[in-house]
Amino acid sequence: MTKTVRSVYPMRTAKTGYLTVSALLAAAGLLLIVRPDFSAAAIGRIAGVLLIAFGAFRLIGYFSRDLYRLAFQFDLVYGVMLVTVGILILTNPAHLMTVLCVIAGICVMADGLLKLRIAADAKRFGIARWWLIGSGAALTVLLGLVLLFRPADSAALAIRLLGAVLLAEGALNFLTAVMTVKIVRNQRPDIIEAEYREEQNQ
Repeated sequence: MTKTVRSVYPMRTAKTGYLTVSALLAAAGLLLIVRPDFSAAAIGRIAGVLLIAFGAFRLIGYFSRDLYRLAFQFDLVYGVMLVTVGILILTNPAHLMTVLCVIAGICVMADGLLKLRIAADAKRFGIARWWLIGSGAALTVLLGLVLLFRPADSAALAIRLLGAVLLAEGALNFLTAVMTVKIVRNQRPDIIEAEYREEQNQ
């Protein structure tokens, strides 16, 4: 039987990019918390670039098909959505702060809910610290709700809330990638594995 193996390059690229952009999201969030007087145009440009990069790496991750297939399992539609939103924000970065907060709140809430599902799947896989993903996801959903229905119209408060959301989202995605993306050098493509099982049953 042909010993075909799947290249680990797409998986490694996806994981490295995922971790890098997650760290950048967390750093951007921390910057906004410390410096809420940052210009709206700069925030828009940073957010747009990060969203496009994050969406691209999520799409790479979805098609790379790592061993556990937990972190990237919902990322086809979500990746396309992030790239699209990032492009829209970049087209007019200075006048989209309110829209950016609403979009960020919705996206983070959706991602947090999906991460709750990933935490449940991680528990089934026997990953001991699945509860860290679950706790981080619950906190992210809560912060997304607060950002979406922020209690005051203060620009500084909105920017700090956006920073807290980006920090939580970056940390959650970094943790999820570290704990659930498993790269195996000699992993075989699914069709080969399916054929092998069929031969075993004959």
